[in-house]
Amino acid sequence: MAGATPCKDLGTVVSKEPLKTGIEAKDRNSVAQGLSGVLAQTYRLMVKSHVYHWNMVGPLFMPVHQLTEQHDENLFAATDEIAERVRALGFPSPHASECRLELGTISMGNDIGTTRHLIEDLIADHEALAREIRKIAKLAEKADDFASHDLMVTRLALHEKAIWMFRSNTAE
Repeated sequence: MAGATPCKDLGTVVSKEPLKTGIEAKDRNSVAQGLSGVLAQTYRLMVKSHVYHWNMVGPLFMPVHQLTEQHDENLFAATDEIAERVRALGFPSPHASECRLELGTISMGNDIGTTRHLIEDLIADHEALAREIRKIAKLAEKADDFASHDLMVTRLALHEKAIWMFRSNTAE
């Protein structure tokens, strides 16, 4: 992710009264920034995965088509969870004008390629997102933001499982 989240500074908290949940304002801001970056990357991976879902061909078509459909649904649900957590921290959830999705770790690419190529590309994207999620989980834990930490740990486990499942489809 080139050292920065793909979303602009979230600015000040939405509520007129500071939240008094035990998380310092600066920490809420940092975690919300990180979550916003994960949200942008998750959304981008969801779209990419869905496009690949439509374009699978070959002997692995059916299992990978079904697997990408399950992952699309999971990623879509995750975008809602992550956006709601940003809101719970007192910030607006980012939208397209605030997120430079093209600068993230997940590139859309112009080439569809073989099913094996698509799977390998999705593996690389899930690995990149897992690395970013791990950073945000550590940040949230340091800020005593256990809800954000738990959300990131849950997302991390799901991405690591996705990597395993996709790799299982490419095993010789």
